[in-house]
Amino acid sequence: MPDRWFTPQGMPLNAVYGYVATLLDLIAQIGPQPLLAAAFDESLGTNFRNEIYPGYKASRELPDEALAFQLKACRQVSEDLGISCYAGPRYEADDYIATLATIGREQGYAVTVVTRDKDLGQLLRKPQDRWWDLSASSEIDRHAFYERFGVWPEQFADYLTLVGDNVDDIPGVQGIGPKSAATLLQHFESLDALAGAIDGVADLPMRGAAGAATRLQEGWEQVLVSRQLATLHSEVEGVCMPDRLSISEAQRDSLTSRLAAWGLPSALIRRVHAATRAGE
Repeated sequence: MPDRWFTPQGMPLNAVYGYVATLLDLIAQIGPQPLLAAAFDESLGTNFRNEIYPGYKASRELPDEALAFQLKACRQVSEDLGISCYAGPRYEADDYIATLATIGREQGYAVTVVTRDKDLGQLLRKPQDRWWDLSASSEIDRHAFYERFGVWPEQFADYLTLVGDNVDDIPGVQGIGPKSAATLLQHFESLDALAGAIDGVADLPMRGAAGAATRLQEGWEQVLVSRQLATLHSEVEGVCMPDRLSISEAQRDSLTSRLAAWGLPSALIRRVHAATRAGE
């Protein structure tokens, strides 16, 4: 949408407005004092996947000054709200989220991942886990994920390995699309099982089975590389369970003053004030 709000210095604020509004919607739906964390990407070109494959996310451009300002502002708002925030040069936001999900699940919590990114669907490991796209009012569990992709969440990294991911510049296996990848994983369950039985691919009831078997044999080294790129890292050091969301009166005043100084509309600021008081 066109830029509508700007700081006094001329920086756009549309992304900040949308982020704050989404946070308020989320807090309103999940109730007071939730365990809530946010992760931000600060690793474009520097994360460990670039050491494995230099072409990873090579088509992405670094954010320009205006977008960089808004990303930093979104993190400032999150921290002012008392939300635990994670980012770093070696790991992606997805890896921090995967680690948080693992820690939370180990402590007996249901995990809800709020994102539009399908890659994070691989975190749906328990029946109570949810992948929540607030913008589409869509909440997906393991079975709904299977209905959508034809594979289980724990198979999804292998699925992405086979089909590739143009958004992240992950090479797939030529000629293997979503349907073929789902068929392979329904039959073999994992790439580990497939590795010792590639010859059997030619006999599967799928289009181009013989050619797929040949391309898998010839490109298996790249398959193993792509698998490392597609798999989320769930043991990032320094990540711990977030505290329950809470904000003091001083924090609230500081946050609303910041939003006003940026030039965000008073209606949004009133929503922030009301939402933070409701969580007391």
